Amino acid sequence: MAPNTVVITLEKPENFSLIKMNDSNPLSKTQGKEKATTPKRLTWVFLLKSQRVLTFVPRLAVKSIGVFGSIRKRIASSDLSEEDPRYRGRLYKFIKVSLAISVIALFVELIAFYNKWDLSFMNPWEVPNLMQLLYVTWMDFRADYIAPLVVTLSRFCILLFMIQSLDRLIQCLGCFWIKYKKLKPVVEGEDIEDGSSYPMVLVQMPMCNEREVYEQSIGAVCQLDWPKDRFLIQVLDDSDDELIQKLIREEVMSWREKGVNIIYRHRFIRTGYKAGNLKSAMACDYVKDYEFVAIFDADFQPNPDFLKLTIPHLRGKPDVGLVQARWSFVNKDENLLTRLQNINLCFHFEVEQQVNGIFLNFFGFNGTAGVWRIKALEDSGGWLERTTVEDMDIAVRAHLNGWKFVFLNDVKVLCELPESYEAYKKQQHRWHSGPMQLFRLCLPAIITSKISIWKKVNLIFLFFLLRKLILPFYSFTLFCIILPLTMFIPEAELPAWVICYVPIIMSILNILPAPKSFPFLMPYLLFENTMSVTKFNAMVSGLFQLGSAYEWIVTKKTGRSSESDLITLAERETKALNDEKIQRRPSESGLETLSKQKPATMKKENRIYRKELALAFLLLTAAARSLLSKQGIHFYFLLFQGVSFLVMGLDLIGEQVN
Repeated sequence: MAPNTVVITLEKPENFSLIKMNDSNPLSKTQGKEKATTPKRLTWVFLLKSQRVLTFVPRLAVKSIGVFGSIRKRIASSDLSEEDPRYRGRLYKFIKVSLAISVIALFVELIAFYNKWDLSFMNPWEVPNLMQLLYVTWMDFRADYIAPLVVTLSRFCILLFMIQSLDRLIQCLGCFWIKYKKLKPVVEGEDIEDGSSYPMVLVQMPMCNEREVYEQSIGAVCQLDWPKDRFLIQVLDDSDDELIQKLIREEVMSWREKGVNIIYRHRFIRTGYKAGNLKSAMACDYVKDYEFVAIFDADFQPNPDFLKLTIPHLRGKPDVGLVQARWSFVNKDENLLTRLQNINLCFHFEVEQQVNGIFLNFFGFNGTAGVWRIKALEDSGGWLERTTVEDMDIAVRAHLNGWKFVFLNDVKVLCELPESYEAYKKQQHRWHSGPMQLFRLCLPAIITSKISIWKKVNLIFLFFLLRKLILPFYSFTLFCIILPLTMFIPEAELPAWVICYVPIIMSILNILPAPKSFPFLMPYLLFENTMSVTKFNAMVSGLFQLGSAYEWIVTKKTGRSSESDLITLAERETKALNDEKIQRRPSESGLETLSKQKPATMKKENRIYRKELALAFLLLTAAARSLLSKQGIHFYFLLFQGVSFLVMGLDLIGEQVN
């Protein structure tokens, strides 16, 4: 044993530890230890800890009051009079009834929890009071009648969930195979050499009240690298604002004076929305002189080489009817909403469109940034006004007539994402109600068509049912209705892999095409479940032809530009400002000039979305019930999902610009 070591042995060593001291004077160390553990020292430590707690609580209270104050102001400033009338429908009433039942059930469960009732194995005739008797009766009724129905429905939704997940996995494997083998569409035929060999191309730009984006889009299309005598630009303006009509007409005339072959068309009767606009333009006599037609929506800005990259895929392949380019987004990093949209659309183009284009030669036309063979449009019946998804309609009919499609993942066209939740919500409603309208109309034609059985199966079961109907159905039913209800029906509890592991794996697959978005994995998962209520409502309205299924609202745009456009715009505004300063007379006060320079103030407007709020309270109520049962994964999922619904319901995501 070392000379300066003291060993203390106790009878019950389990509550003590061995003390080893190396010092020439062990007694001084022992006295120091005793001095360090005096009651006075402990009192000061306790006071310091208490002071930290007392300073943290007021700070937390102030922040909480600030958050609730912001929520109260947002509710007070929201305009409920302009709220979407669809919120007064049956789905909203169903959610409210479910919420009321959940609140009552939570109240009963709280009473049972705090009174420590354990009545599961008790005879109903031995229950001491009426309240406990009612609780036992409810438990028996729940186990015998409600739980079997919920279990059956949940198993059905889980089956659909796994089928859709398998489809998503197969698509991702197909994308990996394309990357591994470096598969790309190949141009066949001779290259375009002289001006006479350039085919005649018609470029159409349908727009409606697009004040923010018309100038930059028309400018981008007018700068396409193609012989001026071999293409014609049609600006198809459906605006009902006379000032916007005048601005667009003047922009067209300015480019026409520069030698660009461009014309302005305006319809006085706006029937059929975009499909009616395109149909009217294709009825012009001079269209017969053109072989291909390129379509760009008002916020799309193609690169100058767009036609030279797309047209060759049509010239060398007479059976190809459509060449579709990919979208890229100028404002993908503007806010959380645009970042989450970017994840979805990157997966759509990188995986869905590319895989279907390579292996099936068919995919849904995206409505813009594509080039059609005019003969394919004419053979398929042209543009029809029967649905709000005229692009998908013409693509399905062209596929039934044997035309093939080519998707170019490397050719990108700059465009803009909706920055407000209101605009995105309306866009998604149209995108998910239209396919169900089209499915009802096209199903007989698909069955009686002459395409192969495999193509019919792909169209009916994969393209329409699985990806357009089943996906929003199980997402809403399983995660927004069944999951919170199972917290009050323990006999039908969902396994953890359904609500946690598989959704996370699917979200990782979805986010792979946008690897920079991995930090937003969990917000993306919650966001997709939150949007399921809008997509489910749209799917039902389109399937059963409800009133909102035929609603067409132009997506609001802010006129975001690319970085180079912003630099050019800044230089132009600086030059104009300098010219204005030089031209101003000395007698002028400058107030008029300053008022011209002052930008218009944008009015911010908040909205309240009742369905999302009702679902938020339903999920938070279920989270409180799962906390009583100590269900960790279920509790955290319901809590975070409820908060995400609350954020959407209070319009706290994206921009609120009128």
